[in-house]
Amino acid sequence: MNAIANMARLTKAGTVIAWSSARVLPDDINLPGPLALFGRVTAPLRKNGAGDGNETLLSEALTSLGPSYIKLGQFLATRDDIIGSELARDLSTLQDRLPPFSQTEARHAVEEALGAPIDELFAEFGPPVAAASIAQVHKAKVRGPDGKLKDVAVKVLRPGIEQRFQKDLDSYFFAARMIERFHAPSRRLRPIAVVDTLAKSVSIEMDLRMEAAAISEMAENTENDSGFRVPEVDWTRSARRVLTLEWIDGIPIADHAALRDADHDLKELGARLMQTFLRHAMRDGFFHADMHPGNLFVDDQGRIVLVDFGIMGRLGLKERRFLAEILHGFITRNYTRVAEVHFAAGYVPRKHKVAQFAQALRAIGEPIMDRPASEISMAQLLGQLFQYTEVFDMKTRPELLLLQKTMVVVEGVGRSLDSELNMWVVSEPVVRDWLAGELGAGAQIEAAAEGAVSVGRFVGDIPKLLGQAERAADAFSSMAEEGLRLDDHTVERLAEAQGRQNRTSRIGIWVGALALAAIAIALLF
Repeated sequence: MNAIANMARLTKAGTVIAWSSARVLPDDINLPGPLALFGRVTAPLRKNGAGDGNETLLSEALTSLGPSYIKLGQFLATRDDIIGSELARDLSTLQDRLPPFSQTEARHAVEEALGAPIDELFAEFGPPVAAASIAQVHKAKVRGPDGKLKDVAVKVLRPGIEQRFQKDLDSYFFAARMIERFHAPSRRLRPIAVVDTLAKSVSIEMDLRMEAAAISEMAENTENDSGFRVPEVDWTRSARRVLTLEWIDGIPIADHAALRDADHDLKELGARLMQTFLRHAMRDGFFHADMHPGNLFVDDQGRIVLVDFGIMGRLGLKERRFLAEILHGFITRNYTRVAEVHFAAGYVPRKHKVAQFAQALRAIGEPIMDRPASEISMAQLLGQLFQYTEVFDMKTRPELLLLQKTMVVVEGVGRSLDSELNMWVVSEPVVRDWLAGELGAGAQIEAAAEGAVSVGRFVGDIPKLLGQAERAADAFSSMAEEGLRLDDHTVERLAEAQGRQNRTSRIGIWVGALALAAIAIALLF
């Protein structure tokens, strides 16, 4: 019954997308026979979307399918290694906007989450000012210790959103399992792992305590950074389904006229935004991964203020060193050094030659470096770099892809503020300073101390490791002499499981075939 329910949900979604005429698969993909036939049969009956671009058709189709499909589209926009660069670009403009739910439902949700009447929690609680797929935001007022009223933003999860996402995620896992089972070429893309990553990301985003913690962590990281800040969290009025923050009265960074009227230097703002993003990524290893213009404001002191911390990115020390060395290597045109970093990080297998990979990097870097400052793009460089994943058997890390996609957005905002913004000139001091601190004497002493602790732990574990090794050796010796033995119960369980798997496969194939046939007949008649 679960398989049938998942098939029904997927069939409905497939019908909506097919009718929209949106292209959702790379052009070079080879579809299985039944799906290719379904596509040919239904092609003449689809909506005429000739006047609209694919990004518009995709956006309309996914928005009509609901919150989980909007999130799926936004997630896949960061994974051009899976869906290709064209589809990723089409999905990158997908807006997370939905009609708001009622004021009555919002008040009830806040009272239930915080365990008190809303009139005791807030002096005023206004209507929603923004609504997205997972939550909506209300403007409210609270009374401070001094008795004065101050504005706050209250983020409230949509009623029943967890259950809705769980059903759709079940169908995504079902589809991923079917793809891995029946379409061998797709297994290298690890569809199940992709859906699992999406599920974990959504789980974090639907726990507003995690967003509050992200804001708090970034506030600590940037405490001494001039020209940047984040909103203050009201922990007493926050819970898993409700988040209360300081209300930001700032100028949207996209409102250039208002910024000029307030005497803000747009060129300086563009440079500072890029440097701020790189500082968060390399120094802190923790960056805001949704830095579109709607989440960026400039306050009355000229500081850049970030809001909406639902999507965050993390980079380990290894990835940060990798990123800094790559950027510095391209800035200085030291392609051999960039290639060596790839090999040292383990991203390129040793069977390839450093010199050959350096040659490929030169082919990427030189055309970009010779362009005018207004056309130089670090995000484009990283994107081309990641396109070499198959040629040199590189395993691209999802966190680096998320960084690159965020960099595309940040560069776009920066160039809107200063069309002549030179990304390399702006980023060079941040990269240089981080490398100097990371590879300087103090950092080397710290690394040596960490290594000493690791060695100490290993030495302490030697007796346990030797015992485990001895038991393993005895077991292998027994297997070599007597062979691998399975008890009767184990053999029976294996046979039973194999039988269930075969029956499930046959049922799944027939259910899928019947569903496709029903859709084709319905569309034809």
